[in-house]
Amino acid sequence: MKTIPGPVMLDVVGKTLNDDDKRRLAHPMTGGVILFARHYESRAQLIALTDSIRAIREDLLIAVDHEGGRVQRFRTDGFTVLPAMGKLGTLWDSDVLHATKVTTAVGYILAAELRACGIDMSFTPVLDLNYGQSQVIGDRSFHRDPRVVTLLAKSLNHGLALAGMSNCGKHFPGHGFARADSHVAMPVDDRSLDEILRDDTAPYDWLGLSLGSVIPAHVVYPKVDSKPAGFSRVWLQEILRNKLRFEGAIFSDDLSMEAARQGGTLTEGATAALQAGCDMVLICNQPDEAEKVLEALRFAPSKESRRRLKRMRPRGKALKWSKLVAEPQYLQAQALLRSAFA
Repeated sequence: MKTIPGPVMLDVVGKTLNDDDKRRLAHPMTGGVILFARHYESRAQLIALTDSIRAIREDLLIAVDHEGGRVQRFRTDGFTVLPAMGKLGTLWDSDVLHATKVTTAVGYILAAELRACGIDMSFTPVLDLNYGQSQVIGDRSFHRDPRVVTLLAKSLNHGLALAGMSNCGKHFPGHGFARADSHVAMPVDDRSLDEILRDDTAPYDWLGLSLGSVIPAHVVYPKVDSKPAGFSRVWLQEILRNKLRFEGAIFSDDLSMEAARQGGTLTEGATAALQAGCDMVLICNQPDEAEKVLEALRFAPSKESRRRLKRMRPRGKALKWSKLVAEPQYLQAQALLRSAFA
């Protein structure tokens, strides 16, 4: 009997699957797996891990936070060490056309290497603006100017698409202005809706159909709604869906983060995020707690939600690593990257 992917993305315990992992992956509420640096020691091991996940459920979406700079989970055994997106913004300031070419190359290398190891998507690009004050964003952002962020993100997305991978803009409507790190505290952004729409959400609007999915910020914008964006129907339905006409998938940010803790259980948080408009919720680094959510969650995704998530699956057959490293497009992308940051 064919399974329908559920609305929960979780991680596994280690570098190989144990029996508990296998049980959780087979659960009907599971729809995806997110991997971290602790799941990686070599390409061969990573491929074996993704193959073993596929052997349990072919329909699971395998994802990773692999942006470049300080947020890159796999860095050894042939993986290209990618620049922080802020370096591409600096390149833009000196040579616009060269920056767009290099950014497309980065996107292609990023996606092609991940796909060669059985990974479907990376949660990238960061669309936050660099106001120079966020503890967690910093050089993960392309630039302060939303126009530059948009055009570099479009170039990165083009590179991802050349390797058959979709994309995920984060953190809607913008995490760059709030100072606190949502992993450990509740960030607050006191600006008006008009200010946020004029600057921070502009890339989400301008990218239009080229934006495959979005992760909302664990940030409260009290002049708009008392709830963090990822739990807010105002942000996800009224603004993102209706005003900006966004048709892609919405993934929650990690519900284990401090800013997602609204005084309730993880199951209550997952339910609140799904009811607000998320298509899939992420529960990271707590597999046992994630299992409690799988057992307790009562939520049936709509056909539209399942269709949006299905569109996040990669397109075309991925090249094996041995063929990828000899492919002219890959070699050209590598040469471009080396020339830019030699």
